[in-house]
Amino acid sequence: MPARGVTVGGMTSPPGTQVLLVTADELLLDDLLRLCAAAGVTPEVRRDVTGAHQAVSTARLVVVGADLVETLAASGLVRRGDLVVATLDAPTSDLWMWAVRIGAEDVVDVGRAQEQMASRLADVVDGSGLRCLTVAVVGGCGGAGATTLAAGLAITGSALGFRVLLVDGDPLGGGIDLAVGAELSEGLRWPDLAGTVGRVSASSLRAALPSVGELAVMSWDRGNELTIRPEIMREVLRAGQRGNHLVVVDLPRRLDPAAREALAAATTTVLTLPAQVRAIAAAGRVKAPVAASARDLRLVVRAPGPSGLSARLVADTLSLPLLGELRHDPAMPEAMDRGFGPCRRRRGALSQLCRHVLDQLGLSEPAAA
Repeated sequence: MPARGVTVGGMTSPPGTQVLLVTADELLLDDLLRLCAAAGVTPEVRRDVTGAHQAVSTARLVVVGADLVETLAASGLVRRGDLVVATLDAPTSDLWMWAVRIGAEDVVDVGRAQEQMASRLADVVDGSGLRCLTVAVVGGCGGAGATTLAAGLAITGSALGFRVLLVDGDPLGGGIDLAVGAELSEGLRWPDLAGTVGRVSASSLRAALPSVGELAVMSWDRGNELTIRPEIMREVLRAGQRGNHLVVVDLPRRLDPAAREALAAATTTVLTLPAQVRAIAAAGRVKAPVAASARDLRLVVRAPGPSGLSARLVADTLSLPLLGELRHDPAMPEAMDRGFGPCRRRRGALSQLCRHVLDQLGLSEPAAA
């Protein structure tokens, strides 16, 4: 992995402090230091706000004690992610108010939720400093090419030098491992995780999955298991986000609880369809439930359609931002059937679209070898 920061979604993960503890409460600090030691983290400790601003900007996780939240808010602390407020008492409404003002993600009662705080600290070690782009792909109609697009994005990201996890969230899709040539590779499949409970290690998951170069695949076997518990999907995606630059999830049109978990975890959700009248009508029905869970919903259109419909017209009809347009590539179906994958030709239409999409979504700096 590169020593310099990697830019993803406009964010850079610079080298620096892993965990910053900002508190003058000795009892709270003792608990936090003990949890850090258990997680294998050596934190930087600040007992006042002097000089805390610069340290906050470089630390991967900032834990602010309830005793200093108001002071930090008054000092004009810059809002950032990966900031948690810690307390030894049940959080009050006032504490939540100050936590929101400094941009904290959560308020954790360390006395009652030690496991939650320990998990956050362990994530810092597990994540290896990566900032992850997570893309969910949903077909707007039958045969929309969602699996092809998802596989193409994953293959393209891997070819650019990024560490990628491709997740098959569609139990009736036939297995996305077939789309990337990993169907014969040994490794973990969804049914193997049926009895899993609790946190999934990023490094252990990646080592256990079938892979093609830097592309790891979480897919189905050819058995009869057709469900993923939503909590398993959540933990697999969290592990994937900690250990990869890019996670791509192929999802079914009819959303189940696991698919909703994936949509909630995604940075961007892509709805894909051909430029056809019936496809637009079908996509209109798919859009509503997807939009209810997706944070950022955009459109990729196979165009022009048989009657000349343009991608822009499809996007305007569905009132969705157009992320990209896929031109017809007559060689792609044969390449898929022969097991060459959807992006056999670097200058093919899908390869060009996938590079454009990843660039638009901020995966803009190739990872160093």
